[in-house]
Amino acid sequence: MDRDIIEKAGLEFYGIPSGKLRRYFSLRNVSDVFKVCAGFFAARRILKRQKPVLLFSKGGFVSVPPCAAAASLRIPVFTHDSDYSPGLATRINSRFAEKIFLPYRESSAFFPEKAKGKLIVSGNPIRPEFSGADPAKGRAFLGLKDDERILLVLGGSLGSRDINNLVRASLSGLTRYYTVIHQTGEADADSQTTAERYRAYASFGDEIPHIIAAAELVLCRSGANTIWECKSLGKPMVLVPLPVSASRGDQVENARLFQDAGAAVCFMADSSRDVNESGDPDKLCSLIASLAEEDGRRRAMGDAKISVSPEAEGSGDLSESGAAALIAGEIVRRITGKAD
Repeated sequence: MDRDIIEKAGLEFYGIPSGKLRRYFSLRNVSDVFKVCAGFFAARRILKRQKPVLLFSKGGFVSVPPCAAAASLRIPVFTHDSDYSPGLATRINSRFAEKIFLPYRESSAFFPEKAKGKLIVSGNPIRPEFSGADPAKGRAFLGLKDDERILLVLGGSLGSRDINNLVRASLSGLTRYYTVIHQTGEADADSQTTAERYRAYASFGDEIPHIIAAAELVLCRSGANTIWECKSLGKPMVLVPLPVSASRGDQVENARLFQDAGAAVCFMADSSRDVNESGDPDKLCSLIASLAEEDGRRRAMGDAKISVSPEAEGSGDLSESGAAALIAGEIVRRITGKAD
């Protein structure tokens, strides 16, 4: 997926081997140590050949070898993490980085005191297409009338089988109030149902900003990019984060942050506090029904402020964070040595 996105943008893509940084016992941890080492030397060869003036990292396990290789060549490293708590890769990369960009003020608490001078609370970049999102274009793409209420279901770039199964089991209740527009992902695209007021799509492509803008309510995972994009358009959300048993818990943390701010409601099969303890379809239908019937509650969720930082542009609210411009400005200043 990364290669496809980069090359479609007309940019060069260089792949390297890398091993996953697992937090649990696995024999693959042994073999992956060698993959990480191989990735370091592969990245070092590429960087020596390309001679970049700066390396920017977005985290993830594949970023560790390039960041370490850049540091060994005295190439400045900047890194950004999108989640409330930084991942292990970001914490490792912070040893090599000159600047560490964070989404929230509270995220700085996860770093040691000696790293504080590197931290900049920037918020998360939002694709520029969202600033021009048009609900009318979204409805036209979906073939829906202006008065049809839309529940948009997003499962991430690859879809979510758990969400797909939950939504399909809940359709009789969900479609009482909404036309359900469901992004299933390619892997589950053949399992579509033909229920009335239900439409399934493997993906939406470039139309996604307009479709989110057209939705009254969004049911989705709580990956950092998804929730920021939905919040930037003022959409109330029902969040179904990946549980701790299937992740490091970053999506649960993101979901709690948005729920505590009043911007979302969490729903997942997990025993963690402040989260519904059942993925039962009846409970999901009950939750969606209560939101569908309470216009004021939905408006309040859409209007809820997610505090970012006084360092970001605007008032400090998520929707006005100007994260991309702030990060780009810091990169340009480092490269040019100019204050502006």
